[in-house]
Amino acid sequence: MNKEFQTYNDKQAAGDKEICHLLATIIDSQLPEAESKIWHAHPVWFIDGNPIVGYSKQKAGLRLMFWSGADFEEDQLNVKGGKFKDASLFYTSVEQISPDELERWLKKSREIQWDYKNIVKRKGRLERLK
Repeated sequence: MNKEFQTYNDKQAAGDKEICHLLATIIDSQLPEAESKIWHAHPVWFIDGNPIVGYSKQKAGLRLMFWSGADFEEDQLNVKGGKFKDASLFYTSVEQISPDELERWLKKSREIQWDYKNIVKRKGRLERLK
């Protein structure tokens, strides 16, 4: 696991720490080609410089976000972004995480991508990559 992620995870409360650890372990195993780093103070995985998936602590719980998740057609990813193509869900306990679901979403995150890497250059306009 990325050392910065371990530091981030270790700062969380006990239950959230478990969620973070499991998410990071599964994501690392399913996206071995991804670059991982702390981005805007949260763990995020990138493919070819494009943000794919990340998690963050929020009031509602641990938020797992897929940058292109609105196009995954997954009911569980029920928190949709406004002007962007992101979708997410919140976990409040490690038991809520389904490794099979997460692996399916990660597969889709590799297959369905919007170009966030160049969003500034395109003045806020997203283009589909895959």
